[in-house]
Amino acid sequence: MKALQGVDGHVTWVEAERPACDAGQVRIRVAAAGLNRADLLQMKGLYPPPPGASPYMGLECAGVIAEVGAGTAWQVGDRVCALLASGAMAEEVIVDARHVLPVPEGLSLHEAAALPEVYATAWLNIFQLGGVKAGEKVLVHAGASGVGSAAIQLCKAFGNSVWVSVGSAERLAYCQALGAAGGVVRNQNLDDLEAIGPFNVILDPVGASYGELNLKLLARDGRWVIIGVMGGRKFELDLAQVMAKRAQITGSTLRNRDDAFKAELLSDLRQQVWPLFAEGRLSPQLVDTYPVEFAQAAYAELETNQVSGKLVMIIDPSLA
Repeated sequence: MKALQGVDGHVTWVEAERPACDAGQVRIRVAAAGLNRADLLQMKGLYPPPPGASPYMGLECAGVIAEVGAGTAWQVGDRVCALLASGAMAEEVIVDARHVLPVPEGLSLHEAAALPEVYATAWLNIFQLGGVKAGEKVLVHAGASGVGSAAIQLCKAFGNSVWVSVGSAERLAYCQALGAAGGVVRNQNLDDLEAIGPFNVILDPVGASYGELNLKLLARDGRWVIIGVMGGRKFELDLAQVMAKRAQITGSTLRNRDDAFKAELLSDLRQQVWPLFAEGRLSPQLVDTYPVEFAQAAYAELETNQVSGKLVMIIDPSLA
């Protein structure tokens, strides 16, 4: 089979060993795979897969089950999407059967490929770790990203007002169309968030450059969940302010969580979130697709930070 390999900032469609399908696993013939910022870091050697995981690119995919191992409830021919630690961008993948979800009713395989990573990330960090309650206010930095798009829709669906910071007026309009109450353009009026806050939960993929501001914006007993360090890793933290606000600051990653943790997260997602797609209350926000032959161009577009929503790589165009 073939898989997408990333080395020194470049990607290549290479021959790869076809893995065996063991008990508790399924083999998926991949139709499409979602692009994520973690892929860009892996390409540059800055975010290697966890030990024992596939060396190839990709954290999520959708396709058709081609083989099932013993002890699984899935059937050959089921249309599914899946969350992986790596290796999703391949003609076939072997996945823990507990990390597989059905394609939501009414969605294509291409659309489903844009769901698992971003919805799992948003649900984990706002609703589980962030513990948001109905009526609480949420701030999502990089609100037009794939995770941000999912977070806005989830907050709206579960009764939370949500504000965003974004890179342009066009991206702010995109977020408001998804359900954001408002927000700011980061290079123009980021400090205006102080007049909108305080916020009970802040979802932060930026890190250090927003650290001082986030602490100002956080409500008493607020939760600040850090999921990325695009703006740096270190800043000076006023611990007296942390104590006065009784702030909870949580660092979070999903990729290196163990299989059991991911299984529980995906089970919760299937029960609480997946039905909302069929109801039309959530959508994949698929912006564009690229044939795998144009993988380098797809990642170049992602790296511009101008994508509102999700990009998807088409692996097998015969599967729709």
